[in-house]
Amino acid sequence: MPEAALTEPSPRPVRIARGGWLDALRFIVGALIILYHFREAAPVPLGQLHPVFERGYLLTDFFIIDSGYVLARIYGDRLASGQASLRAYARQRLLRVIPAHLAVSLVLVLLVGGAALAGIAPSNPRWFDWSQLPAQVLLLQAWGVPGGQGWNAPTWTLSALIACYLLLPWICRALWRWPPIAVVIGAALLVVVADVAASLWLGDPIYRLPMRHGILRALPLFLLGVAAAFYGSRVCVAPHRARAIGLAAAFALVGLQAFGAFSLVSLGLMTVIIWAAGAVPVRSPSRLIEHLALMSFSMFLTNEVSRIVWFGLLDALGQEAWSSGVRWVLWAIGLVGAFVAAAVFRYGFDRPVQTWLSPSRRGGDPNVGRRHQTGHGMGRGPRRRRGRAPGPGRHRPAPGLIRGAAQCLWARTPAAAPGSVGGAGSRAAPGRCGRQAGHRPWPSSVIRSIS
Repeated sequence: MPEAALTEPSPRPVRIARGGWLDALRFIVGALIILYHFREAAPVPLGQLHPVFERGYLLTDFFIIDSGYVLARIYGDRLASGQASLRAYARQRLLRVIPAHLAVSLVLVLLVGGAALAGIAPSNPRWFDWSQLPAQVLLLQAWGVPGGQGWNAPTWTLSALIACYLLLPWICRALWRWPPIAVVIGAALLVVVADVAASLWLGDPIYRLPMRHGILRALPLFLLGVAAAFYGSRVCVAPHRARAIGLAAAFALVGLQAFGAFSLVSLGLMTVIIWAAGAVPVRSPSRLIEHLALMSFSMFLTNEVSRIVWFGLLDALGQEAWSSGVRWVLWAIGLVGAFVAAAVFRYGFDRPVQTWLSPSRRGGDPNVGRRHQTGHGMGRGPRRRRGRAPGPGRHRPAPGLIRGAAQCLWARTPAAAPGSVGGAGSRAAPGRCGRQAGHRPWPSSVIRSIS
């Protein structure tokens, strides 16, 4: 056997990267969630046009699965091996969610309270019961604590996901010792069993459990995403096959929704789509898609407030007496305004706050450069030809970023970084698993920009 065949490394799965299909999916689903929340405010409720507009619960479930997938791809190996600081990990996750949540809650309280002082009653007073507010502000509404109804209702998802985030280290330690296919089968069976149990004992399927059972709903779906991430980090599938599988799953999902919910099957198809998006190399990262994906958390957090403010104002002005055409135009303006408000919140508050809270400013991990830790300002990675070393003027990192750049695999290294799978050091043939040229991997701290 030739010596080259003996020394050639086996193909490795690609690393997930910014600016590709994973980012595009996050924005697309975030946009559909806004449409779902605005459906009843349309002159003709969108659910009357087609039942698919009433299935927004699947979009929420997508985000839960996706959160498990992305977190496990980035943190999984180091959490399972004990190389990551649990305190630093928990701090990152909590600080990613809590400041933005408190800011939006404060804005909504000021708006409702100010309107009440001015003698303006909300259109639906039952959704602004002050006794429901403490559980929501404290993000306890998905933990079985009374309260949390109304106000910025979608935040129950954050309440449930916080529990999933904090359990992830022990989840990884338990699952990473098993074969990947066994983990995937086990996670799928858990969702089915949980669905049967929820239907029998709680009266609702697992994917539609109400807010007070949010943790019971989120945990099996989060585990499904973690299982897909573990499989994706261990099993190499050729990019063209992963792309074909992902497209087939996407067409099947759309086709099923045209005829019915098929919710359990849809959950499986969404998981396949997420896995496929992470298995396809990002050969030409899009800065626009990256920024839109980073804005998806703000879209999720602010769209309900935008809806309340805009349509509350139109109700106060008497929109019921206006023509249908005018109301449709105003509805569309409000829909677009929700995206604008999310962008203003993202770049006016959330991004600056996350930069200020960056561990690099608080004595964080010295092995990760500041540009990586902030979650934005990531470079596009070296665009040099294969086999050429960076010479004068070519991607010469500053001394303080050398370790971070090496760990995040911006440049080719002889082997993958410790604790990583599918590092850029694998030199597979073009089009095979392991080709990493041009990728901008998501290092551990970039997850602070991911909800």
